[in-house]
Amino acid sequence: MSLPEDGKILKIYIGESDRWEHKPLYEAIVEKAKEQGMAGATVLRGPMGFGATSHLHTAKILRLSMDLPFIIEIVDTGEKIEKFLPTLDTMITGGLVTIEDVKVIHYRAAQPK
Repeated sequence: MSLPEDGKILKIYIGESDRWEHKPLYEAIVEKAKEQGMAGATVLRGPMGFGATSHLHTAKILRLSMDLPFIIEIVDTGEKIEKFLPTLDTMITGGLVTIEDVKVIHYRAAQPK
């Protein structure tokens, strides 16, 4: 698979405790993205953050939270990102979703040594 130089990045901000069909939401989103042939996805766990409710989520020992922020990043063509949005909309009940332009420098699998 190749990607054009002008691509899009879909960023999904959710909480660690968010679920979809009895599994972590971040896992379900990545699995759906793979099923739909997206170029790739990465899940990032944040040590601190807050969202629409302004409730602070942190990994600090004295303020231990079981709902740390997660960001899922998916890079692909604008067309494939737009096609994925209706699926995503059925999965997310709260959070933030953004789309940004990206310049793809290279996209290739590592060569075996």
